[in-house]
Amino acid sequence: MIHTDIVIIGAGITGTAVARALSRYNASICVVDSASDIAEGATKANSGIIHAGFDAKPGTLKARYNILGSKMYPDLCASLGVPYRMCGALVIAFSDDDITVLKELEIRGRQNGVPGLRMIRQHEILDMEPNLNPEVVAALDVPSSAIVSPYEIAFAMADDAAVNGVCFSFDQPVVSIRYTDNSWQVRTSSDTYICRSVINCAGASGALIHNMYSKNHLSMIHRRGQYYLLDRSPVQPFSRTVFQCPTKMGKGVLVSPTVHGNLIIGPNAEDISDPLDTATTAKGLSEVLSRAGLTWPEISVRSNITNFSGVRAHLETDDFVVGSVAGSPGAFEAIGIESPGLSSAPAIADDLAGMVADYLSLTKKSSIVFYSVSEKPFHQMTDAERKEAVSKNPLHGNIICRCEVVTEAEIRAAIRRPVGARTIDGIKRRTRAGMGRCQGGFCSPRVASILSEELGCSLREITKGGGSGRLLSGTVAEFLKAGESFD
Repeated sequence: MIHTDIVIIGAGITGTAVARALSRYNASICVVDSASDIAEGATKANSGIIHAGFDAKPGTLKARYNILGSKMYPDLCASLGVPYRMCGALVIAFSDDDITVLKELEIRGRQNGVPGLRMIRQHEILDMEPNLNPEVVAALDVPSSAIVSPYEIAFAMADDAAVNGVCFSFDQPVVSIRYTDNSWQVRTSSDTYICRSVINCAGASGALIHNMYSKNHLSMIHRRGQYYLLDRSPVQPFSRTVFQCPTKMGKGVLVSPTVHGNLIIGPNAEDISDPLDTATTAKGLSEVLSRAGLTWPEISVRSNITNFSGVRAHLETDDFVVGSVAGSPGAFEAIGIESPGLSSAPAIADDLAGMVADYLSLTKKSSIVFYSVSEKPFHQMTDAERKEAVSKNPLHGNIICRCEVVTEAEIRAAIRRPVGARTIDGIKRRTRAGMGRCQGGFCSPRVASILSEELGCSLREITKGGGSGRLLSGTVAEFLKAGESFD
């Protein structure tokens, strides 16, 4: 049994933000997650948009936390050393009905306190984004919309929490939660945690976890969205995020730049039964292309380098659930955190941390350690900066990932971070090794070898993304000894 003050269930963007906020208090804190790394759920598979707040219905938690959280991101990203860009957004209209929707969004946005909103017409739209469909008639200009790398923020917040005393434990699916003797028992597949407070930030599994400790059961709709990711280019066809008019299923298919210079297209929206089903399908991807073609008539996916999907945690109440749980002393939760969940996470975390601190009578730490991913990525350095980096650490002179220009020094540093990479995908998301055109076809074997060296384990134990997904099953000598044939 592991005794601790607080257990946080879920290590996505919300769980890591809560962990970081609570690490400022004097308390013992453990984060448990069923996956093998930070950000393995919806956090790794979303559009990376920091929404301005024009879409959320005024008076809802979505609206409140969206506005508060989006304002926190510039300073948050600067302090953590992760990319952030306020590129702006357009919500486009092709008909009078669409214009009516835009006017409603403008009213909502103004009620929510979104700055700079304005309706613009065709000539100005096409001046701003000349590759847009020339049949566009109007748009809502949203200058405060921004883009980030969601998983990089989660990694950095986890590292910041870890250097301030928070422990992280992976491959720990929660199987039961019960309250007894004035404490909570959180049982996972391999451990039992005894704690004074439990916080549910379990993403797509949030309702399942909630129903373990509350008699007021919640029902969740698992909504999958599929994406295209296009290769990086010196000049992308769009400089802003371009939305179509939203529907009851979500904000619709968008076309958007990313902070790393790619172009992302998607998502569609399909309700599925399995919250872990992140497959991509021919039908779903065809739907994305068809809908995106309305925004971008000359759409081409010849430079597509990968497809992926994520599952949104949509509650039937159509709003976030944040706070303490009635009838469950010491239980807190942040569930149903779908879009604008990424935008809202820092504000949700501050509120939840304050609630838990009040409940447990926690005191603030007299000092904290600030963590920042401070070194500029090698691919962004000037020639002079690269020369200096190699002189300080010769491993910068060994390029492991040619597509994204990632060095051996960067890969080893990613493994040695406070909550470091343990898988090939963990390296990919922390360094971008394997994110480029060949999708790891060249660099994966060398990345696996470095992981093996740094972790002190056999190459056969290295996985792509955790679980049983090992790259190697044995050696050639073992294969031949078993009498196998290459025929």
